[in-house]
Amino acid sequence: MSGGYFSYALLAALATALLVAAYTDIKRREIDNTLNAAIALAAPVWWLASGMGWSAIGFQLALCAITFAIACALFATGQMGGGDVKLLTALALWFSPSAFLQLVVLMAVLGGAGSVAMAACNMQRRPGERGRDALAAMAAIGWVGCAGAVLFALALHRPLVSGAALQSIRVALPPTWLVIAAAIVLVAGFLFGFLHIVRRQKARLPIPYGVAISAAGLWVLGERALQAAPVAG
Repeated sequence: MSGGYFSYALLAALATALLVAAYTDIKRREIDNTLNAAIALAAPVWWLASGMGWSAIGFQLALCAITFAIACALFATGQMGGGDVKLLTALALWFSPSAFLQLVVLMAVLGGAGSVAMAACNMQRRPGERGRDALAAMAAIGWVGCAGAVLFALALHRPLVSGAALQSIRVALPPTWLVIAAAIVLVAGFLFGFLHIVRRQKARLPIPYGVAISAAGLWVLGERALQAAPVAG
């Protein structure tokens, strides 16, 4: 088997592992240690197949160590599960620093949107709070909508707002004081809506963050890691 085909086979195996991680996280709210260990142990094979030098390998190990330290801090504060920490740390061995940064950004966008949407659906409605519930719904829809816009822009490799659109917005803007006042009202409404979502949770909601990590990893694999693989033959 040539180096090119072997590299593609390794990336296909990683993509399969990410799909399995997402499935188990949805089904059981956990990611198997054996799966995370397999991803981590297969990374040196990927290094050899892609022709990485010692300096590049050192960067990967340093990135892995930094990721593990930050993820452990998030785990200690209850922001991530243990399986999520291990999966993210294992993936740090596979992606270059720039590709891994893209993965983390996508993970944050996907995970944040999913968390807000699930929390909004998990709210307990009480009589006399229709106005607060409406603000909470608007905050959740706005957050998920912004996340969707970011993902759409990333997928098409375009800015969120074009230069021509920005110029049109500048021309149409009302006086500065009115813009500032509107921005304060908008931010206050969003904050109040998010606080209401947090206060009215029926129970602690286990967020399958491994799904966001897996989806981000698959995205980056398709966009960047495959491009880095040696050409077969």
